[in-house]
Amino acid sequence: MAKNLVRVGLMGLGNIGTGTYTTLEMNRDLIKANTGIDFEITKILEKDVDRKRDIVVPMDKFTQNPDDLFLSPDIDVVIELLGGVQPATDLMLAAMNNGKHVVTANKAAVAANYDALREAAEKNKVMFRYEASVGGGIPILNALTTVLGANSFIEVLGILNGTTNYILSQMTDFGLEYDDVLKVAQEKGFAEADPTADVEGHDVANKLSILISLAFGVRVPPEAIPTEGITKVTKDDIKRAAKSGSKIKLIATAKKENGNLTYSVRPTLIPLSHPLAGVNNEFNAIFVKGNAVDELMFYGKGAGPLPTGSAVMGDVIEIGTAIAKDSAYDLKVAGGAKK
Repeated sequence: MAKNLVRVGLMGLGNIGTGTYTTLEMNRDLIKANTGIDFEITKILEKDVDRKRDIVVPMDKFTQNPDDLFLSPDIDVVIELLGGVQPATDLMLAAMNNGKHVVTANKAAVAANYDALREAAEKNKVMFRYEASVGGGIPILNALTTVLGANSFIEVLGILNGTTNYILSQMTDFGLEYDDVLKVAQEKGFAEADPTADVEGHDVANKLSILISLAFGVRVPPEAIPTEGITKVTKDDIKRAAKSGSKIKLIATAKKENGNLTYSVRPTLIPLSHPLAGVNNEFNAIFVKGNAVDELMFYGKGAGPLPTGSAVMGDVIEIGTAIAKDSAYDLKVAGGAKK
């Protein structure tokens, strides 16, 4: 019998959690009309229940006990939006071990524990989806594993961090120094108080690790990716790049040549003629080359509560429609790559 109500447990009601909740509430009728399924967030694991938010959440939805999500027979899908590697990874594994499908936007946890999370989904015959972990609202992971699945990928490169792209764009357009732009970015909320993960390239390395797993079928942990951030890029470097007809962008790249895969994250000279040169400020873009499709570029907002919430809910809807067809499970090849 088709299931027309899918109940969701949400772990974390910070910015992305709020964006996910908002996305569902504002588009609930449209989603139901398109799928025939009513999606409802019934439990929220959150310590800070008194935090001021732009949404109104009934207090009886909140809990501080993960078992209220994992052990409830009514909850079908668990969304993890806590961030960080732990305890997020252990909580996702616990959810899957209790038969719950899992959706996450957590690139750090997925990159650090990719194999363990995928294997847990396969062992428990549940679905594990993480579209929002790379590129925010840009549907790159789904594209790599579905509509582009007939390709052997040659190259994936992209601008995968809005903070660093904003900083470099401002330095390029207005001739500003790195430290001055960083301060403004922090004031505008584009950069964290501690921007290390962004400006040193660690955030991008996490995302590239996930892209490599899907595009090339090779597991490369983020710490194995040669990574250099933007802290050493100067105004003079930007000027020299402009004189040579280029821009400096923090580029994540993975390329297969003669059977060898090379990869890195580093500030890179991009010719003005390349599509990535026109990607500015907080926007992200991923450039893909496949042996059949040739060159494609995916562009959009790579972060933010609503764009990321859109990607999270897209994964939830995919799982919900699979549940309705009694086909909600991952096999060995699910979410894998075309090598």
